[in-house]
Amino acid sequence: MFGYNFVKFQPSEYVMKVRNGKIVREGVGLSFYYYAPTTSVVVVPVSSIDVPFMFEEITNDYQTVTVQGQLTYRIMDYKKITQILNYTYNLRKNNYISDDPAKLAQRVINIAKVQTKKHLEHMPLKEAIQASERLAQNVTREIRAHEEIENLGIELMGLSILAILPNRETIRALEAQAREEILRNADEALYERRNASIEQERRVKENELNTEIAVETKKRQIRETQLDAERSVKQKQNEMKEEQLKFDTELEEKKQELISLTVANKKAEADAKAYELAVVMKSLQDVPPNVLQALTNMDMKPDKLIAIAFQELAENAGKIGQLNITPDLLQGLMADSAHGNHGGRGAGAR
Repeated sequence: MFGYNFVKFQPSEYVMKVRNGKIVREGVGLSFYYYAPTTSVVVVPVSSIDVPFMFEEITNDYQTVTVQGQLTYRIMDYKKITQILNYTYNLRKNNYISDDPAKLAQRVINIAKVQTKKHLEHMPLKEAIQASERLAQNVTREIRAHEEIENLGIELMGLSILAILPNRETIRALEAQAREEILRNADEALYERRNASIEQERRVKENELNTEIAVETKKRQIRETQLDAERSVKQKQNEMKEEQLKFDTELEEKKQELISLTVANKKAEADAKAYELAVVMKSLQDVPPNVLQALTNMDMKPDKLIAIAFQELAENAGKIGQLNITPDLLQGLMADSAHGNHGGRGAGAR
């Protein structure tokens, strides 16, 4: 009425009431009366803004990929953004009088596209389609540090790259290549399993042979030990025999020396007796026989003397006419002989 109207804004909107080029009121979610001919209203969104994007880029190996994602930002400095972009609001039509608010999202997307292109130019296709998370982290960090973002007074809250996809023909080629690689890996795995089985069987047989060799080696060692023990016993026996033989040899040598010494002594004794006898015989060779006979009969026992007398009688029997021997004589001789054998006195002739 009369050009005065009432307006009410949402809590998600930052409102600046401008009259004659000056801000007369500002804040979040304002409501006020205004005079339409002299009042302008600037409305800046306070809440975050989600902007999906999709664009194509070229990889290092000249392959076209489609990058799909979404970024989220919000306006931090309301006055700075209004100095660069026109956020004047048409209260009658309830929309912006300029398309600058829509261009802000495209500006942010263009910055993200430039940073993404810079990274994809250094990546081959296979690496690029697997680098979504790493690429999103790098691009987010670079956008936040970008000078234009700071000049606009906005803050990048997050950036997500949902997919990096090549064209259909490339996808089919990659699928075929991956399928062939999978089949080749399967064949290699089967080959490796067979080789592993053969290798395991070889190891088992080798272990069995090693076990048999170890058993035979142990048997040979046991036999060698037994032979060494037997050889040691035989060697000890031979040493004992050699020692016994040496002892016997030395004993025989000593016996031989003793016999030689005995023979020498006997010979010396015989020589001495022979020499003595020779001297005696030499001294008696001029003595008459009857004198020698008398010397011989000296200190002789009576019975022996009688026996010698009977021997002489027998030698001269031809000269004797008659010989009488009384029993008393014989009895006396016999008695004397008996007493002589028992240590008695000697017999005498009658």
